[in-house]
Amino acid sequence: MAGVGHLRKLALACCKLYVSDSRNVKALQAIEKASKLQRLAPLVHIFEDKDYNRVGYTIAGPLPFPSEDEAKAPYIPEKTLPIRSAVRAMVQAALENIDLQEHRGSHPRLGSVDHLCFHALGSASLGQVASLARAVASDIASDFQVPTFLYGAAHQEKRPLDAIRRRLGYFRANADGLWVGSPELPPELQPDYGPTAASAKTGVVVVGACPWVMNYNVPIQSINLEIGRKIARKVSERGGGLKDVQAMALLHGRDGMEVACNLLNAERSTPQMVQKLVEELGQTEGVEVGHGYLTGQTSEEVFELALEKLFTFK
Repeated sequence: MAGVGHLRKLALACCKLYVSDSRNVKALQAIEKASKLQRLAPLVHIFEDKDYNRVGYTIAGPLPFPSEDEAKAPYIPEKTLPIRSAVRAMVQAALENIDLQEHRGSHPRLGSVDHLCFHALGSASLGQVASLARAVASDIASDFQVPTFLYGAAHQEKRPLDAIRRRLGYFRANADGLWVGSPELPPELQPDYGPTAASAKTGVVVVGACPWVMNYNVPIQSINLEIGRKIARKVSERGGGLKDVQAMALLHGRDGMEVACNLLNAERSTPQMVQKLVEELGQTEGVEVGHGYLTGQTSEEVFELALEKLFTFK
């Protein structure tokens, strides 16, 4: 690719968008069709999990170069910014075609569009993608009347993702390790944008901005969630485990479960470190541990894929 050195200095925003349905072909086709409306905000990766009944989409698009003094000149995303328009279109397609009341899966969720996470790539700043996250959250709330909650750099007090999820009841399964139908949300918790009451069809959306997060899942050949949760607790930083790791045990398939991990700093606590610890804990608990896998790419891989799609003309 000509001039690739200069291209690496571009400012890009990445959005990971998670929807609560991997089995509704009509919905998935509508979302992918919507993703193609903006050539300057290409879809670079899809991860489907039929057991969790969940799909993750990764979109990336250019931003202006960040200001030298963002405190004096904060970034305000244009309504017509390609990635803002692309994410809005995909959210609309998902909300119109997915009914949370009909959802059943072994992964927690709060809405038919469950989670949008924005990351800075290249020379983009976290402040820029935080502004973009707030703009998209406002779009979702005003255009589709869905309660929207902020986290991370997008939130005024930098609220962590797991904190707002915990308050919203995200981690509480309602059917023997499964999440079925619409969750009951605490009425006293006010959204950052949108109506105070959630529709049973759409639920709520959590939107935020943060440094790059890797997702690493480790299979365990058992359906004993008590053992799985014990292992997950010892893996997570919250339970005294690895630094910058969040972990939970989830049923996966008919005969197994996974320790699903968010690696908030994959250089400090690597997938290999997670794998080793889960294997050691699994041996102690007498369960067989399989080889883990990443559900997405590194920030460098996403950046390269985005450049390839942005600067390849057909």
